[in-house]
Amino acid sequence: MMKVILYTDGSARGNPDGPGGYGAVLQYIDGNGKLHEKELSAGYRKTTNNRMELMGVIAGLEALNRPCMVEVISDSAYVVKAFAEHWIDGWIRKGWMRGKNEPVKNVDLWKRLLKAKEPHQVTFRWVKGHAGHPENERCDCLATAAADGAPDTLLADPGVS
Repeated sequence: MMKVILYTDGSARGNPDGPGGYGAVLQYIDGNGKLHEKELSAGYRKTTNNRMELMGVIAGLEALNRPCMVEVISDSAYVVKAFAEHWIDGWIRKGWMRGKNEPVKNVDLWKRLLKAKEPHQVTFRWVKGHAGHPENERCDCLATAAADGAPDTLLADPGVS
């Protein structure tokens, strides 16, 4: 089973009504030992940073055309803790409610993410964002380009898309 590292980031530029976007980079080594990267970015408007983080992970997982071992590296505690601390299991058991019977936000994207990760073995790891962390910086440039209104782009090695 191929191992893939998925770096993801979202950028709301501090204004959910302004430009925003997600960045994702899939990194993997092929059967010949060659390193490949597949970059995805897209601009969105009127959405939140958390939604963009989720969309970045979904885009990366959906871009894989076969089951893989995937490590998701994200600066979003919202995304990572949902899995690492089993929040998502609790949300499903409680009918997508949390805390004092507050509805969980982004349920449409959480369901899509659960479906996207089904064929893969996925682990999530949090890294501190905006502090010069080299793993976090892998996607910052993509998210910034997307936030600046870059058109949807897909620059890919055809072997993975």
